[in-house]
Amino acid sequence: MMKTYLVAFVSFFTLVSGLFAAPAAVTGTQLREVIVSHSDEKGILQLYRMNEDGTDRQQLTHSNRSCRMPACSPDGEKLIYTQQVDHSLALWISDIDGGNARALIDEGMNLLPSWLPDSRHIVWMKTQPGKDPSRKSQIHLMNTDTGESRRLFSSPEQLDFSNSMPVVSPRGDLIAFVSNRSGEMRIWVSALDGSNAKLVSVPEMDFHEAIEAPIEQKVPAWSPDGKWIAHWEGVEMVYMSKFTGVPNPQRDRLISETFHVWVVGSNGKNRKRIGPGDDPSWSPDGFVTRAFPDPKRGGPKIVIETKSGEKELPIVPSRRNWGRFTWLPDQAGKSESEQAGDNQSATAPKSKNHEKLKPKKKARSQ
Repeated sequence: MMKTYLVAFVSFFTLVSGLFAAPAAVTGTQLREVIVSHSDEKGILQLYRMNEDGTDRQQLTHSNRSCRMPACSPDGEKLIYTQQVDHSLALWISDIDGGNARALIDEGMNLLPSWLPDSRHIVWMKTQPGKDPSRKSQIHLMNTDTGESRRLFSSPEQLDFSNSMPVVSPRGDLIAFVSNRSGEMRIWVSALDGSNAKLVSVPEMDFHEAIEAPIEQKVPAWSPDGKWIAHWEGVEMVYMSKFTGVPNPQRDRLISETFHVWVVGSNGKNRKRIGPGDDPSWSPDGFVTRAFPDPKRGGPKIVIETKSGEKELPIVPSRRNWGRFTWLPDQAGKSESEQAGDNQSATAPKSKNHEKLKPKKKARSQ
């Protein structure tokens, strides 16, 4: 169950091949840094810090448990990630160099942690086992200094639906998430307590007639200026042969061809398709990245949109699996007062009934 669950959520890239072609890479002038989850020589996902061209690679974790879904704090000092523990996905935190690692939660299925602007609080999705974890999820909030946490949304009308894949806006006043409250999985934006929720990205069609499956949206990501949201859109891979148990290569190909990254204004306007792929993110200077299978390399190809075209980010070695990546924040050019303002622009939201954050029991050490 655990293996199927993780494959369904994280690694669709390894299931399809030869479907998307990227233009030739262009060269950049200033190298930024990323932290990447990819497999080591033993096949275990570890975290590595490197330049965006794959140089100066430094291994941060040396675990016998797979480490994935890294997220760097806005102040560039801390790292949050998930680590597989038996049949659970635990939440771990460390210094940005991997030191002082400790578990925050070691029970349940905890996925896609992301930071609030204060670099103290995180949000993440806690889910139940199943082929599609986003359908049985709720969003949680934690103070990483104290370990206190609670469910973020609290009103009954919010909890009647699944809420997953949360990301807080750079200003800290809004949260983008995935929910099925309109029927299929769509991208929603609301206040931090879940109020004033609005559907922000309306697909061209709700149902793919040829595939006989719904079009869904997942993996929202805020642009650094908070004006745009990138997300994945397509037919979920749970309809592929690997999960249905019924071989149908032609249908699998049609499904994989629906995988695209879209961008929409945070106000729901100016929706546009970026290109084929999944797992979007934004560089510190505001360009979209996306990933798709590369059968020649035997792993994902990750590209970034630039002013002069697409550029490949060779951050995952060939023949290796991966578990997402995160950009290190670009603090260059910001004064200390500006950085302080960013960190103080938002505080942890209070629930409507003002319930207190509940401390979690101490987790096991690595």
